[in-house]
Amino acid sequence: MRRLFCGATVVLALLAAALPAQAEKRLALVVGNDLYQNVPALAKAVTDSSAVASALRRLDFAVTVVQNQTRQAMSESLLAFDSAIQPGDTVFFFYAGHGFEIHGRNYLLPIDVPAATEGQEDLLQDASFAVEAIVDRMQAHGARTVVLVLDACRNNPFERKGTRALGGSGGLAPVTPPEGVFILFSAGAKQTALDTIAANDPDPDSVFTRNFVREIAHPGLTMVQLAKRTQAEVKALAASVGHDQTPAYYDEIVGDFVLNPPADGGAGEAQTAALVVPRPEALAPAPRPPAPAPAPPVNAPLANFMRSNAGWSVTVSFADPVVAIAWRLGDSGAFRETGFLDTLDTRTRRRMANPTFQLDRDQGSAVIYIRATDLNGVTAGPFPIKFDPEVELARGERSTLEMISSDWVSFRQYNGLLLYYTTLVSSRCGIREARIGIDNTRPDQVLPMPPCDPLNPANIPGNAKLYLSLPPQTQMVTIELTYRDGSVSETKTFKKASHMIQ
Repeated sequence: MRRLFCGATVVLALLAAALPAQAEKRLALVVGNDLYQNVPALAKAVTDSSAVASALRRLDFAVTVVQNQTRQAMSESLLAFDSAIQPGDTVFFFYAGHGFEIHGRNYLLPIDVPAATEGQEDLLQDASFAVEAIVDRMQAHGARTVVLVLDACRNNPFERKGTRALGGSGGLAPVTPPEGVFILFSAGAKQTALDTIAANDPDPDSVFTRNFVREIAHPGLTMVQLAKRTQAEVKALAASVGHDQTPAYYDEIVGDFVLNPPADGGAGEAQTAALVVPRPEALAPAPRPPAPAPAPPVNAPLANFMRSNAGWSVTVSFADPVVAIAWRLGDSGAFRETGFLDTLDTRTRRRMANPTFQLDRDQGSAVIYIRATDLNGVTAGPFPIKFDPEVELARGERSTLEMISSDWVSFRQYNGLLLYYTTLVSSRCGIREARIGIDNTRPDQVLPMPPCDPLNPANIPGNAKLYLSLPPQTQMVTIELTYRDGSVSETKTFKKASHMIQ
């Protein structure tokens, strides 16, 4: 029931700089590797790759499918695929199989990868394919849009009894995308992705792939919508058999990106114009219309949400000075003025417009609309700002934890050696899992945490465990956090103070 490789599916949407309009194509290379010769074989990489290939064909991609690829075969497949890419093309690359991380770089493993052991990282790097290099070569051939989908393992495929395994966390390193990148994991960090939900499960695809492929078929979905719908379905299906699997996504794309544009040219058309294959009769060059006049800059606000036990505090900021701010919750109703502070705004030489307003502690997901008036008396907006309390709570707690990472834990000498982790408990709403290593550089034990209380996030229950009793000879501990968004912190080391050493 548990998948041999816990599908760290990564979706990277890399939007290159705009190229001149031309006969863009939609190309896809789909790879599925099951029959590994020197590391554990997999069960559903080939079937998952076939399902994705079928879904992409329905979106007018010219799909090349290759399966159970050796190092040489995969190299030749990539070379042939690269040669077909022309400037302006849209490229989709899917890989299902083993993957591995070395020194923060991710590698895809062909089926003849050697059984590397400790100290043989160079051997594995030479026998595999770096993800960054695959993206670079596709963009070097002029691909306008590159979508990379990686279904790779999170366990260490090189671990064996009686041998010293190649060091590594197993699976892929966390990705922090730059602007223009969208990332989706089939399971959160440290989670295992399911192949099936029961021994007699009739679906040939994994729990993630069956839902991901279904959502691709819906026209007009942005990548965020696609990710969130898949996330909800996978989480619910896995929970039905008592398993925790929540796909994590990271969105750094400016604007919306739609993989499956609607046939009627509705929502999403502007974002996906490059994804539509022109008919042959439309390929003749046409005279270019005159360039439109540049649009005036829009003073759209940024919003920051801060949670306390009293409720939500929303603070908006503007690039250009404003003299009045108003807001409204939802699509209807009157706008409410934020008022003014007893402070002079040096940019306007007037009382500063209050940039902060409050939401109720139990406020659910909503759209907040903001209006602002400039020095000339012109009111701009309303500007929509999406508010998701679960996301904002997790984001705020993560930000706090990263700022105070040196205070996550502390040693105390009281009837023995104690390790307090009160700070982590008080910010637990940003943490999916906390792990500790005792005199170990690799955290291998889970720290018990009380459940998050969204209405009282900082409140610590009276029965919560706040410390561990450690062996008196303990010299150091390491802590690693998996945040609610699925990303993983750096592994932090905390050493016992010298005066405590016995």
